[in-house]
Amino acid sequence: MSEEQQPYIRLDQFLKVVDAVQSGGQAKHLIQGGEVLLNGFVETRRSKKLREGDRVELGGTTYEVHLPIG
Repeated sequence: MSEEQQPYIRLDQFLKVVDAVQSGGQAKHLIQGGEVLLNGFVETRRSKKLREGDRVELGGTTYEVHLPIG
């Protein structure tokens, strides 16, 4: 399966699903403010597609992506 066919979730949506933020607006502010790390690097794109195994860090807490979510 190519990367484009793999399931994904957007970064801003993921932060809401794991209760790291309370709203999409809060997610936008934190992501665009450079406070979110994706696989160890600052990620400022809210719509960045996360794939299985990606690691998101916010405020000292690390979350690992496991799909499908829900």
